[in-house]
Amino acid sequence: MPVASDIADIGSDAPPDAAALPVNEVFYSLQGEGSLAGTPSVFVRTSGCNLRCWFCDSYHTSWEPTGAWLSIDEIVDEVASFEAAEHVVLTGGEPMMHEESVGLLDELADRGYHTTVETNGTIYRDAQIDLASISPKLASSTPTPERDPKGDGEWADRHEDRRIDMDALSELVESYDSQLKFVVTGDGDLPEIENLVERIRDASATTIADDDVLLMPEGMTREELDAKRNDVAELAMEYGYRYTPRLHVDLWNDAPGT
Repeated sequence: MPVASDIADIGSDAPPDAAALPVNEVFYSLQGEGSLAGTPSVFVRTSGCNLRCWFCDSYHTSWEPTGAWLSIDEIVDEVASFEAAEHVVLTGGEPMMHEESVGLLDELADRGYHTTVETNGTIYRDAQIDLASISPKLASSTPTPERDPKGDGEWADRHEDRRIDMDALSELVESYDSQLKFVVTGDGDLPEIENLVERIRDASATTIADDDVLLMPEGMTREELDAKRNDVAELAMEYGYRYTPRLHVDLWNDAPGT
């Protein structure tokens, strides 16, 4: 089973004097998604997000952010405590919201770790990143009143206005080895995905192959994925994109720290 650190014992309620990040959890598991699926990795999940997807699988980093402040040194020490790990995934929420993410990524790279950043693609920062796993949010992610977890639709307009930033997307794909990972709720998402991929290609000098575009079924439990995975796999075959599982859900369902 995955192993999680108790950040409440490590961190503090207020930012320390040293460079620090708000962290929701640190845990050792298998990368569940994308081109590195199955790779043992330490996950550093920051708290806070500039979007509010209705299906967010890390509710307590976005809709109701929780966690503790950890200095970069404390985070690196926790990562190092999982001695078998060579890969680190910085995720969220939206980790690129935080300027100190750059310092953490640079320190991890200096120590020889392979780093992946999981980002919604709305913020670019210059850091040492081995793989930018970019998940642009589609119109189907917008928390309309009937889909808003809190039921008030307060975030619908803000989310819709912010969910695509072509300048940030083009900088990310030009600066880093990257993959474009789309959460698919149904076949109605594919025209938007095709349009968005073409827009990114037009805005970027970097070649984006169909093999760099990954389709992932939306769902936080095995039951939810069972209802969608075959359809999304068929869509990947039809459009020539890659299918990516949610391996951690297949293995551990919706257990925390996976």
